Order: sequence, then C-alpha cells, then structure tokens
Amino acid sequence: MVVPLRLLFLCWMFGRGCNGQTPQWFQDISTALFHSPGNFSIGGLFPINELTSNLSQREEPEDIHCDRTSEYGLGLSLVMKFAVDEINGNSKLLPGVRMGFQIFDTCRQSAVIVKPTMLFLTKDSSQEISVMCNYTEYSTRVMAVIGPLTSDMTSVIGKLLGFFLMPQISYGATSDKFSDKRLYPSFLRTVPSDHLQAKAIIQLLKKFSWTWVAIVASEDEYGKQGLRELSSLADQNSICVAYEALIPVYSDPKPAVEEILKRINETEVSVVVVFALFKPAKDFFTVVIDQNMTAVWIGSTSWALHNQVTTLPDIQNVGTMLVFSDMTQELDLLNEYAEELFSKLGKEKEVRMRQSEGPSNTTASPSLFNPCPMCSDLSSDNISIINNPLLQHTASSVYGAVYSVAHAMHRLLECNSTMCRKRADHSVYPWQLLEVLKNISFNVGKKKFQFDSKGNPSFGYQVITWNWKNNNVEFIRIGDFHKNLAINESLIKWHLPNSEVPKSTCSANCEPGEVRRVKGFHSCCFDCIKCREGTFQNNTEDIQCTDCPKGQWSTIRSTNCTSPTYYFLSWSCPESLVLLLAGVVLLICQGAVGMLFLRHRGTPLVRASGGPLSALTLLSLMGGCACIVLFLGKPNDGACYLQQPFNALFPTITLSTILALSLQVICVTEFPDQAPSHLAHLRGPGSWLLLMASCGVQAGFCGWFVQQGTSLSVHVATMEVKFVKKFLRCPVEPMLGLGLMQGLNCLMALVSFMCTFMAQKPAKQYNLARDITFSTLVYCVVWVVFIPIYTGLTDKDKSISQVIAILLSNVGLLASFFFPKCHLLLTNPDLNTPDYFHTFLEGTPPTSQEEQEQ
Repeated sequence: MVVPLRLLFLCWMFGRGCNGQTPQWFQDISTALFHSPGNFSIGGLFPINELTSNLSQREEPEDIHCDRTSEYGLGLSLVMKFAVDEINGNSKLLPGVRMGFQIFDTCRQSAVIVKPTMLFLTKDSSQEISVMCNYTEYSTRVMAVIGPLTSDMTSVIGKLLGFFLMPQISYGATSDKFSDKRLYPSFLRTVPSDHLQAKAIIQLLKKFSWTWVAIVASEDEYGKQGLRELSSLADQNSICVAYEALIPVYSDPKPAVEEILKRINETEVSVVVVFALFKPAKDFFTVVIDQNMTAVWIGSTSWALHNQVTTLPDIQNVGTMLVFSDMTQELDLLNEYAEELFSKLGKEKEVRMRQSEGPSNTTASPSLFNPCPMCSDLSSDNISIINNPLLQHTASSVYGAVYSVAHAMHRLLECNSTMCRKRADHSVYPWQLLEVLKNISFNVGKKKFQFDSKGNPSFGYQVITWNWKNNNVEFIRIGDFHKNLAINESLIKWHLPNSEVPKSTCSANCEPGEVRRVKGFHSCCFDCIKCREGTFQNNTEDIQCTDCPKGQWSTIRSTNCTSPTYYFLSWSCPESLVLLLAGVVLLICQGAVGMLFLRHRGTPLVRASGGPLSALTLLSLMGGCACIVLFLGKPNDGACYLQQPFNALFPTITLSTILALSLQVICVTEFPDQAPSHLAHLRGPGSWLLLMASCGVQAGFCGWFVQQGTSLSVHVATMEVKFVKKFLRCPVEPMLGLGLMQGLNCLMALVSFMCTFMAQKPAKQYNLARDITFSTLVYCVVWVVFIPIYTGLTDKDKSISQVIAILLSNVGLLASFFFPKCHLLLTNPDLNTPDYFHTFLEGTPPTSQEEQEQ
C-alpha cells in the first residue's frame, strides 16, 4: 500500500513525468555524477563536502579531511550535470558535438581547491602541466571552469586561471575586485558583484530614511569587501554607520558576537546590515536569538535564503528580515530530471545490494575523483536535495554559467542547427572561447543573459522579506533592483512591537528653514540651527545657511529669499481714517473761525489780532492742516518733494504773523512812550516785511533741503535690503534740513513767547499777550517733545507721529490764539469796542487810574 501511495505522490509532484511528457533525452541520463566524457569538457568546482579536520594541526599537505557531505553543494553540482545533459540532448545547440564535464570538490578550502584547478590545466587528458614559452596552442583538459562558489576560493585560483586565459565562470563569487580585468582577465560570473549589492542596500536604506545603521560582516574576503563597499557608499549618501564589526570565521564567534550586539544596543540603531556568508550569519543570529534582540535585519545574498539560517529555532522572533537574492528563475525540468536520475541511482543500488547481498560501503573517504562516495546510494528518497528552496532559487546561476559556455562554443565552432564546421577536440583553445564569451547574448528561459565589459551579468536582485506561518518561513518578493530600487511597501509585515516602519536616525529631522550642525564624529548626529534673517536653507542636507542675494531678504527660518514688499498709510487703513477725521474736524473749526472773523472784519478785535494778517494766519493754518494728505496714500517723488517743505512753510507764515503781533505787544508794553509813533510801521509795512523775510529764509532752507535730498525712487533703488516687508515713507534727508526748517519755526515761536509771557496786562482791556504766549508755548512744547519721540520710532510711527504733531501744533495755535477771541465775539460782543483794545490799536499806555485799578 505504501509503494502505490508514494508513486501517486510523485506523479502529482512531477505530473509531466507521469503523463509521459518528459523529454526523450531523459532516457540517456547517465548515473555518473561527477565525470562525463565528451568532445570537449568543462570543469566544475563545488563545495560538495565540508571540513571535518582541524587545519591548525595539519602537518602534511594531505592531512586535511572533508568527510561531511553538503547537500547544498552536492545539489549545485547536480544542476551542472543537468545543464550538460540538457545541452547534449539538444540537437540544435551543439549538433554532432558532445559536452563533457569533470566536477571536483572544493571543501571551501584553498588547500583543496588548488589540486583540481591544476588538474584542469594539465595538457589534454594527462596529469602533467607542461612548461612552455608559448601557451597559445596549449590544449588543456577542460575548456572552461564553472565555479567556485565563494570569493575566498576565487581569489586562490583566479589569477592562475587568468594566466592561461581560461574562462572561469563563477556562480557565487561576488567580490567586486574580480571586476578588475587587469588582475582577473578570464573571470566572469552569473551573479552580480558586491558593488551592485551595496548600491541596492544603500537605496533600500534611503527608501525608508534609515540614516543611522550598523554593519556587521563576516571576517573573510566576501564580508570585508562588502563592508568596504557599504561604508564608502553610505558616506557618499549621507548615511552614517554608527558601528561596524566583523564576525570571526576561524575562531569561536560567540564572545565576539556578544560584544558586537552589546555595542549595537549602545548605538540605539534600529537597522542592522548583515553582510556575511551563511555560516557566520548562522553563528550571529544564534546569539541574537539567545539575547532576544529585535531589529530590522538587511541580509546579503549569501545567507538570505540559506536553510541553515532560516531553520534556526525562534528565528521568527528577531524582527523583520529584508534580504536580497539574485534575480534568478526556476528551471522547469530540474525536478523531473532529478527524479529520473535518483530513480536510476536507486535501481542501481538495488542491483548492487542483490549482487552483494548487503548495502555498499559508504564509509569510504572522499577522494579527488570521487568526492561523494555515499552518492552511489542516492535514490528517490533523496529528492529533498533538489527540492531545497535555496537550491531552487540559485540553481539558474549554475545553469546560466554552463549554457554560456555552450552558446560560446556554438559560435566558436561555427555551428548551425545541423552541424558544426570546426572540430571541438583540438581545433579551439580556452583563450579563443574567452573572447567569444565576453560578447555572447542568449536567453535563459524568459531572461536575456549577457556579460558586461567587467564580466558581470546583466541583471540585479530580488528584494525579499521573510514571513512566518506556523513557524515555517516563506519568502515574499517585495521588489526588485536593477539600476534603481522598486519596492511594494504594502507587502512588508513589520515584525516589531508597534508593527510600523521603524525610524533609525541619530537625530530627528530638522524643520524647514533649519540647517544641521554636526555634533560628534557622525554627520547624521546634529543639532538643528535656525537660519537667521537674511539667510535661508537652500537644500535639506545643508549644514550652513545660504546668504540671500543682493536685493532680496528672508525672515528667520526661511527656505527661500524674496524681493521686499512695501506698505504705506493707505487711505482705508484705520490710522489714516482717524488722522483724516481729525484733520477734517480741524479744518472745519478753522473755517468756522475764518467765517466768524470775516463777519467781524474791521472790528477792533480783528484789527488788534492783525487785521488782514489774521486771515493769512488762518489760511496758513488751514494749509498746514490740509498738507497732512501728503503723508497718506502711496508716496511718490512729487509728494515727497513737497511733504516736508509745505509742512514747514505754512507754519512759518502763521508764526511770522504771530511774531509781528508779539513785537507790537512788546513795543506797547515796554516802550509806551515811543509806541504811538512806531506802532503804525510795525503793524503795516513792518509786519509784511517780517513775514516776507521769514518766508524767504524758510524758502531757502526748503530749497536746500530739496536739492540735497534724495528722491523716493532713488532711495528705494539704492536702499540696502534687510527686510521682507517695510513701511514706505518719504526719505527725510538730510536731517539737518529738517532741523533747520523746524528750528526756524520753533525759534520764531520761542521769540514770540519771550516777548509776551512777561508783558503787562492792560487793565480792563483784552490781553492779547496771553493768547500769543499760550499758543507759542503749545507749539514749542509739541515740537520739542516730538524730537526725542520721533528718533526712536519705526518708519510707520514716524509718519503718524509727525502728522499728529502737525495737527496738535495747529490745534494749539487755533485754540490758544483764536478761540479766546471767538469766545469774546460770541459771548461778549459788547466788549468788541475801541476802548477795550485801544492800548494795542493805538499804542497808548494805560492811565494812572487804570494802573491803580489793576
């Protein structure tokens, strides 16, 4: 019952074999696993066995034992046999030509690999290497060598094979140094170099913004080269390696790994790149599991899918695995071929057992020509050697290497689909095959294959994550890498406490407008410094803020500079509306006073107030009040030229008329005897002469101010830009001009005040001196207070304060000088008589009786 069930299972597994769809050449499969004759042969180097002796105790060259079979290495050698048999079964690829092979064990040891390599170089089928002056027509035992698996082993034999220009096609050596054709002229490979793998790993780190990582590598050629490549590329891509270490290969790794993990924990990284061969990786993760450590582990191709790592107990608890594997494909007939081969081996085993009436002796040690004595006992029960997921995934690397030789021979022998023009035994040489190999292009399944100028293949990697179901690992392809990385993040399950993409940075990302100031030895550890005004953050990776170009400015923490914008006291802004309202009210009051004075023109009060000069005084006050509009709205050159001169000239007219009245007062009060004879001159031509002289001097100051000043357009064009937004006001240059203009007005107000504040008040008469004293005092106080306030204000407040000062001084003059007179006209019109003003009108001093009454 067991045998039929087994057959049924095998038929289900290998349906084409049970349906009679297996190729015809399957019937010619030989059970010779490691040697097969042919018109030409290729050599194979595979880690069929593992070291079982202590090399440090070796005393003789042959004192080395490799007695433990590696199923993975054996499986790879069977893939080579499969490829050769398939090629021989294809009548169109090498018609009439048979490819042979010779497979030897490397044991991953330099002491072992040298012997079969030297055998490959022997002349023809002998075991001698001839010393010749010219090896151009030297016929070696094999035309090409497939292997070895590791970079360490390739380093041992690569230059030796290169001397003979014998093609060496490795299916696993990834060190980038073999791309140097000066040192390894005959080396090619069917797997990408570590330089490309390092680029892929760096792009993966950048994809998730992991800039703070640790790198752990194996202490061998593969690991050291990978570590160098990763460190160099990380530095070029602003990724900081917080810690890097090597896993011992030739000594007990556990103490070193414990120290490595301790240092990794101290650096607080969340991502660790493990660039190692499978055995050091296994030793490393054994300790990781013991210490219950979790992280994101980025794995290299050497151990990414290896069953010795994937089957470690509790490996599912170490975190998330993101690993790279060669971009390969499954071989359609490999499983059926293996089943057929193992079935034939099983039948031969049964025949031997019947003939010898017992099992064969499988305890013999491996030898050069029989690297696997136990393989004679293989049967269908051993199909797991081929079903190994790692082997299934990497078999096409061996398969492609063998087929590259076949396609090169097809071209070298000038074959077509029916025949080859050249003989394969002695008509071609390895160096000729090498030249053809460099330029061939063929398809392996659906994938195009060719070598580049450095002997590297034309494909990249698959990105794979590990997922567990019932403690069994499954490999999920999440992306690819050829020249650029493509990842489907939704397929990744983050086996971490929060099930989210982890962050692995030394410092948090800076905010926009901040640059990095590195602290310590790593560029990824930094403080975020805000860009000050006038500088900006040009790029996110900048470590220094960039100065703004001339004519532009920036605010603090800016990412760009801008041309300045200007604002002003627009007609609709609240400040302008308030000032306009105040100005309009004041103008109405001044107009009302003017109408009242006009109505009472010719009366003693108006005559005593200056007569026609009082009208001029009111008009100048109204002009000064109206000129506040020059400070409002968008400024221009015309408004700026008139702004300060008008607001100095109108008060000059007002104050000069008041000064003329104050001179009349002092003349009457201080010189009463001479006053009658001189008052007419002071009140008439003298007042107008004083007015014209004052206005002339002020006009001179105004002209000089305008001439020496700068126009608004020139001022804006030559302004040193240190602002983004600025209040635009008319330039007040030179300040000396403003001081002279306002100083003249204040001087006239001060003189008027000095002339009247001690003047004697006529008894029972109007006190004109009082009006002049208070009005000029208010004017002086307003502008004296204005000066220190003005110097400490912003441009906008300067404009507002000057308008306020103009309005206040106008209010002071109007209220102190004119309102008392208006009060008299409105409430006491009976006092508007010549007697009440005769002292100031006629210059007659008060009588003795009046003085006594006073």
